Parts: sequence; structure tokens; C-alpha cells
Amino acid sequence: MFALVDGNNFYVSAERAFRPALNGRPVVVLSNNDGCAVARSNEAKDLGIKMGAPWFQIRHLAESAGLVGLSANFPLYGDMSDRMMSLAAGLGPTQEIYSIDESFIGLHGVRGDLVKRGHAIRSRILTCVGIPTCVGIAATKTLAKLANHIGKTAERKPGSYPTELTQVCNLAALPASDLDAILAATDVGEVWGVGPRIGKQLRESGICTVLDLARMEPSVVRSRWSVVLERTVRELQGQACITLDDAPAPKKMIACTRSFGQPVSAFNPLAEAVSEFAGRAAEKARKQGSVAAMLQVFAHTSPHRPGPRYARSIMIPLRKPTADSRLIAQSAVRGLREIYEPGYELIKAGVILMELADGDAEQFELALDDPGADRTRLMGAMDNLNRRFGKGSVALASTGITKQSRDWDMRQERMTPQYTTRVSDIPIARA
Repeated sequence: MFALVDGNNFYVSAERAFRPALNGRPVVVLSNNDGCAVARSNEAKDLGIKMGAPWFQIRHLAESAGLVGLSANFPLYGDMSDRMMSLAAGLGPTQEIYSIDESFIGLHGVRGDLVKRGHAIRSRILTCVGIPTCVGIAATKTLAKLANHIGKTAERKPGSYPTELTQVCNLAALPASDLDAILAATDVGEVWGVGPRIGKQLRESGICTVLDLARMEPSVVRSRWSVVLERTVRELQGQACITLDDAPAPKKMIACTRSFGQPVSAFNPLAEAVSEFAGRAAEKARKQGSVAAMLQVFAHTSPHRPGPRYARSIMIPLRKPTADSRLIAQSAVRGLREIYEPGYELIKAGVILMELADGDAEQFELALDDPGADRTRLMGAMDNLNRRFGKGSVALASTGITKQSRDWDMRQERMTPQYTTRVSDIPIARA
């Protein structure tokens, strides 16, 4: 048995936990540079706002419908996620954190009323963290994710599913006839792993509901589509094919890319941005215990702005695999110097670490350009300081002396305080 605990409209809910006045109002959280909607409250969805809708196209709703647009506050969301996941772990003996707002829980060996247990965990998360959640319970991970969708839909759209499935939905406890009726009422596109392209192909073949897909012969699905979809069908039939991963596998590639707050033409601010991205990528590599042997640097203009077009990248081999921020930033800036051309209004750049290997592996050779310097402890100290005092508290000097001088930084004009991760932003209750 598996459960999926999912935070409802997570980014919006995290904001509402500290600003109750936002409850009941249409709210969207915007992407980098306040570009487009990446999270929507139910009230915003009811206004017809689609995921990814550009802010400039929906901002008029601020006056006509009271829409609130907020800049993404990722330090807050990450901390709220950690708090939510620590409580969700109490649902069962094993846990897989699938995303910032989703967590699979293994229920093997858990006795008693699972629905009652799910409501208790949900209530605890809401009381202690302020995040509303839904819990889906089933015999496989695919069915648990589907159950979570059903519980969430039953709460948001009363009458779409039986009321007893609201908030906590246990598909394993339903009689076979009731389960078939629910699967028949659910579009095939709601199945985990069925994307728009596969969904369109399935509908063209007369497979329009989850029940239609669940009743297909797995061997036929494998021959017509893929082994991945065959596995999905077996999961819908109650055969567990996807195990619970206690820890995610190390990434084979790490990227840090950003759009600029405003176009950049000069080399120095561009080098500052690339140094920042290189440091962030190196920090991610250290976090998973990896070192990189190759990196790629790129920069390009906007395809939507007038003016000459520019898009170039370069691969830089590292003499020795490393996760040292300074060495990676030096190589990235050296590569940037090779591809840089003045006269272009660049809107985005990035650094991608490639050929990642286990950090314990050693490559012995003469240190011709860096005699004997081992900055492992220095990098660890820098990571610890950034975890304690906030991301970017300690950085390479090449990223810019002050935040105020970095014109390339993201626009976040609507960002709320970092209530739980910055001391100066902690709310104060006054009598």
C-alpha cells in the first residue's frame, strides 16, 4: 500500500499561511522575473487563468477581479516543504519526497483505519504548518497519485466524486463496482505518466477514461506504445511495478540558468551572472557528492525582442574533476570570454555541469596550476554558512560586490518576506 500526500496549490498556500487576508482571494505566484503564473489558487483557476499565463495578459484582473500576483519566494517554499514533509513522514514507515509539494509514503505493515490516519496527518500539517493537503491511498504509486487527484477534485468540485473521497481518498477500500465507476468518470489524461501526446493517441484509439486504459492487455500496450505505458497499465490493475525510492539517484547533469531582470550587453555584468550560476551549480554538485569533468556556458538574446539575434555556447573540459566553486567559475568565465560579442542585448545565460562522477573518485596528477590547494573544507564552510544565513550570504567576489549593483539580477518586485529563513523577516506578534 502507498499514500501520496500533496500540498494543495502549494506556493499559494505557503504565502497564505503568513497572510490570512489572501484567503478567498484569487492569487497567482509568478515565475522568475515575474513572467508568468506558476501557481494558482482555486479562485484564480475559477477566473480562467491557465498555468503559465503571462502576467502582462492577466494583470488587468487585479483591478476588475481583485487578483493578487506575487513573486516566487523559493526560500520560503523550500522551508515550508521541509516542515510539511517531516510531518507527512508520520503516516508510514518509509517516505519518498517526490517534489517540493508531493511525498509518497509506504504503508506496508500499517494497521488500522488508513483513512482516519490520513485525516489525522492532514489535520496535523494544516495546524502546524498551515498547508492544506490531500491524501491518496492505493495499492500502487500510480493509483495513489490518481487517488490524490480524485480527493482534491472532490473537494474543489462537489458532486464530481462521492463526498467520502474528499481530502483523503482510499481507492483500495472501495468495492470493485464503485472503483470501476470512479475510473470510468476520470479522463485518461489524469493518469500519472500519460502526457498530452500519449493521451491524444489513446483517445484516438477509443481509450478515453482511466477504466478503458486499466482494462487493456499489457502486452498490447507494450507493442503499440511502450514498456513505460505497459507498466502504467499494470499499476492501474493493482500490480506494483514502481518501487519507493528513499533517496533520489544523483543527477547526471546539473544546470543553473536564469533570465536577467533587464538585458545585459557589457561583459563585466555578464561575467558576474555566469560566476553566480557557476557557484550555484557547484554547490548543487557538492550537495549530491559529485564532481564535474566538463561544463557548458551559454548566452542568448530574447526571441521576442526586436534587434539582432545572438545565441552561442561553448564546452569547457576541466583539467581535473572538481566541485570547487572558484575553479568552476574561473573556467566558466574563461569560456564566456571566448563566445562573448559586444552589441547584443542578452536576456539569458547559464552554466551546465556535465560528466558528473562520484566525488570520492580521485584523479592523481601534477598540480601544475594550483599547487596542493585543497579547498574541500573551505567549500563545506561556505555551504554551511549559506544554509544557516540564507542562500548567497557568502559568494565569490566575481559575482558582484553588492546585490544593488547587479542589474542582471531577477526582477522580484512582488516578493513577500522570507518569514522562516531570514531573521529580520520573522513576524513579530504584538499585544
